[in-house]
Amino acid sequence: MSVSRAAIWKHIQKLREDGYVIESSPKKGYILKKAPDLLLSNEIREGLTTEIFGRGDIVYFSETDSTNTRAKELADQGAPEGTVVVSEKQTDGRGRKGRNWFSPSREGIYVSLILRPGISPDEAPKTTLLTAVAVAEALISLTLLKVSIKWPNDILTNGKKIAGILTEIRAEIDAIDYIIVGLGLNVNTPDFPDDIRENATSILIETGKHFPRVTVIREYLKQYERYYKIFGRIGFEPILTRWKELSNIIGRQITVEATGTKHTGQVQDIDRDGVLILKDNAGKYHRIFSGDVILM
Repeated sequence: MSVSRAAIWKHIQKLREDGYVIESSPKKGYILKKAPDLLLSNEIREGLTTEIFGRGDIVYFSETDSTNTRAKELADQGAPEGTVVVSEKQTDGRGRKGRNWFSPSREGIYVSLILRPGISPDEAPKTTLLTAVAVAEALISLTLLKVSIKWPNDILTNGKKIAGILTEIRAEIDAIDYIIVGLGLNVNTPDFPDDIRENATSILIETGKHFPRVTVIREYLKQYERYYKIFGRIGFEPILTRWKELSNIIGRQITVEATGTKHTGQVQDIDRDGVLILKDNAGKYHRIFSGDVILM
């Protein structure tokens, strides 16, 4: 094959540095004993059944500030729909309203997808609900955990947050340029900082088992593509129906804090636009587009 033993050895050493366990034997060669739990593009694609997500560019970082920030840069440069940005660690992982997302190295999934849907800007919030359904379905499929969705962007198990979603959009008045959907999912995190320990959990904590993160991200991409195709071909109704089945909020008493407002009452419904319908304690109805929810 016109490849020297020295060249092969150099490539083997690089793979070993990346965490692949490769044994060697004189006059016999090399044998791969174990692959690392890294979210490398070739590892994600191995066994991936999608047609769009993960089939084009998978941009990998061992460490970055925020996968959403990197994805926005790529989208501004014209990166196509389906581009995946993933990192082993985030130094400035972001949640809603600029909050920090705890992103320890090689313990969670920190991934952003570039979407270019043919929808109007006022339909963009639907993608957050779609993402929540895809995440919940992936967790149910792999872990059998009892998972629920807390409007608008939290995934819970046993009442604690296991995943969060950050959706960012660039649009003109009548058209979306792109949507960045970021996901932080706690997979093999054994413990959390004091300020979030009571409210956060991981697959490891809930099951007592380490999960291969690459398997989780493959399942997430598979479920995402499934529901994204439904959204494009059929519409939002089937996704909203499934969201309501997985949600724990309809009929609950809540307090919701939005920019400059605060309402307490009972959740009546989530409408066709993904907007929360709240009946306050005075009997007045409110349409809440975004906000922080406190379950009563």
